[in-house]
Amino acid sequence: MLHRAADLSDKDAYVFLPGNTPDAAAQRLTYTALDAEAKRIASWLQQHGAAGGQVLLLFPSGLDFVKAFIGCLYAGAVAVPAPLPGDQNNHSARLTGILRDAEVRAVLTDSANEPGVSAWLRESGVTGVSVMASDDPARGEAGAWAQPRLTADSLAFLQYTSGSTSEPKGVMVSHRNLMANELAISRVLGTHEDTRMGCWLPAYHDMGLIGHILHSLYVGGSSALMAPVSFLMRPVRWLQMISEYGVTVSGAPNFGYDLCLRRVTDEQVATLDLSSWEHACNGAEPIRAETVRAFAERFAPAGFRAETSSPCYGMAETTLLVSGVPTGRGPVFRTVDAAALEQGRLCEAPPGDGARMLVGSGVVHPADFSVRIVDPDGLAEQPEGRVGEIWVKGASVSSGYWKRPDTNREIFDAGIVSAAGTDPGWLRTGDLGVLEAGELYVTGRLKEMILINGRNIYPHDVERDVQPLHPAFRGCAGAAFSVDDGEEHLVLVQEFRRAAGQDPAALCAEVRAHVRREFQASCSVVLVRPATVRKTTSGKIQRTLMRSLLLEDRLAVVHQDLDRQVINLLAGPTAGPVAGPMAASVG
Repeated sequence: MLHRAADLSDKDAYVFLPGNTPDAAAQRLTYTALDAEAKRIASWLQQHGAAGGQVLLLFPSGLDFVKAFIGCLYAGAVAVPAPLPGDQNNHSARLTGILRDAEVRAVLTDSANEPGVSAWLRESGVTGVSVMASDDPARGEAGAWAQPRLTADSLAFLQYTSGSTSEPKGVMVSHRNLMANELAISRVLGTHEDTRMGCWLPAYHDMGLIGHILHSLYVGGSSALMAPVSFLMRPVRWLQMISEYGVTVSGAPNFGYDLCLRRVTDEQVATLDLSSWEHACNGAEPIRAETVRAFAERFAPAGFRAETSSPCYGMAETTLLVSGVPTGRGPVFRTVDAAALEQGRLCEAPPGDGARMLVGSGVVHPADFSVRIVDPDGLAEQPEGRVGEIWVKGASVSSGYWKRPDTNREIFDAGIVSAAGTDPGWLRTGDLGVLEAGELYVTGRLKEMILINGRNIYPHDVERDVQPLHPAFRGCAGAAFSVDDGEEHLVLVQEFRRAAGQDPAALCAEVRAHVRREFQASCSVVLVRPATVRKTTSGKIQRTLMRSLLLEDRLAVVHQDLDRQVINLLAGPTAGPVAGPMAASVG
């Protein structure tokens, strides 16, 4: 960053589009101004004993977060990005857990939120933590900053991730990890000083932070930023930002592209120019082939090219990116036999029914990573075309989770077993996938796989298949998972929009019949109101959390149609057995 400030001086590093009013002026931050602000903030952190310790960053969307994050790096502190207290889906309890787990020495926020953050700290019972409104120019002095002594293995930040199937854990990202992954991203995207990035993702999320905000600095480019709420309220604003600022690289999870397909009108498409867009990165798991194809077709009249679609794969544990689509190639689609895929084989689909469309997540550059597909039980490498757990090794891979040595030995130092012995040092991703001709296909999550009657069922396949069954499900989320009484039983918690005269029992019956027909499995159905299904900050369904909420009777159920085994599980060990399926309506 220091040499970027000297070389690029008055070039805009970032432009933030407030979006609170239609005529709100864009806020600009040059490389020189960012350097000066980061030094000022770093000097305050150094003076208050935060150098070498963890600093919690709690900011609304905007440029103050960027200044504070770079200020932490300048101070030799370990940044801990997180959402503001009370922001998004009951994050406050999770945030308190992060505060305690990370052993935070200081908190940076802005003036508007400093009173609320201070009150939250008092309520949490944590003492001895300094709070600073980093947008106050009187706090710190750039001339008092001292360059810290860091090594490549010094921690840059902790990336706390809720994940789809686990409690929040802080991934330790070193300066070596960060620089290695920025290089890997640059190799895939072909980015440079003329690259213009565009982002609406939260700054505390790895795809927004590493893939957009920091990558723009890494290559000396510029970046247009907007708040997530601006996109969610009016998805067209993302595309207008790309059009207006000539953005060349911009990405989102799969749901972001879906939202554009549903809510951008033909009249709005006619006003857009997306011809500058070179990489439309799609990093959600799983990536829907239907979404990728539909987006390219829908926005072709605005200059969007099919080869711009760039599915990719990665996670916080690898800093961010593992694989991606090379510039100009476009995505690879593969129609496979769904039954064979359930048995762990990638085969061409036979004529007729039983096909599943996959989209590849790109290729792995050998200079950045080694990737293997491994039998998660026997720990032997799988041949090409066989499904297994994705294991990764490379300079971008974190050394592990903060203060989790036992978990780190299991997850970050796994060994592939062969006749020659054990090859250690591999990251177990927990994702299922398959390699074919160098292309990586991600097929699901190991911990979320459902086994019914000897068949593997991917929960996202059930969720996806139910969505188009009825208009009441349109735009609503579902969470499929299993509950276990010695045998797995499939459950779907499905949001729906209730209309006058609508019969929830009929909806449940329709879902049950469809799942039995398509998946040869009985499915208990729980209908809930919109916004009930919990998601991570990147839009991934938190299926394990939804299972817990159901089992603990903490869901506001509108109607449910349950198999007797599921009823008995929900009733607990003291209740007597129920003879048949149960249907009940609430509220």
